[in-house]
Amino acid sequence: MNVNWIITAFVIVDTTFTTLEHQSDVRAGVPDSEIITVALVAAKYFANNHKLTLSIMQQLHYLSGTISHSRFNRRLHALRDWMEFFPEYLGEIFSKNTIYIIDSMPMPVCHRARAKRCTKVRGKYFSGWCAAKQERYFGWKLHLIYDIHGIPIHFMMLPARPHDITAVNGLASTMPFGSIILGDPGYICEKTKHQLDTNCGVQLIARQRANMIPNTPAELQLLRMHRRRIETFNSQLEKMGITRLHARNTDGVMIKLCASLSALSLTNYR
Repeated sequence: MNVNWIITAFVIVDTTFTTLEHQSDVRAGVPDSEIITVALVAAKYFANNHKLTLSIMQQLHYLSGTISHSRFNRRLHALRDWMEFFPEYLGEIFSKNTIYIIDSMPMPVCHRARAKRCTKVRGKYFSGWCAAKQERYFGWKLHLIYDIHGIPIHFMMLPARPHDITAVNGLASTMPFGSIILGDPGYICEKTKHQLDTNCGVQLIARQRANMIPNTPAELQLLRMHRRRIETFNSQLEKMGITRLHARNTDGVMIKLCASLSALSLTNYR
């Protein structure tokens, strides 16, 4: 573990709480800022294993008090709204770019053979296809917009079956005017492209397929310069355990997802 990274994460969380006037319960031996810091460290270094991370950080005296794993878990779930707030908040203050990359990645909840017995999610809409790995899976699909340095800007977790293009309007509609979003052939949709350009001033550039009108030289240059970076950013998330999150319900999955995205922002910030 990198002590500088941990201290930076804590200072940012604690400063944010102070700025937004959030106060921990006076009876708590471990303040809320340390609870969230443990979750970020778990995502960064221990594939979102909260129990192991809490044990190690207490042994190394990173925390101001002691807390059991069960109480930590209840405290963290009580801070769910804050966990969902931090990824996009960090993206807003860290990223100053106008070029972004959009992509999706699978978030399986169980093996397909166990899908009928799965209690976390149910239904055919959670059965999806991952083109990159050429395999079917059962669970969620994470839709993400990164900046070119790998800082997550906006994200959306949807069932696995719907096409990637279904999430574009929801993700891109809040992007700054004049933004350019780069995507793979899965994001080819003239209707969506026209809507974003007209209503939001956002330009969506997707790599055209071989049987379509080719991209312009300027579009190809942008795609060649920045598009491949998405594989590095997705690999960082996979290393944090995004594709194998262990949680009893959707709230637990969302908390660990948000912790991973926040940790990724803190890692890639330049």
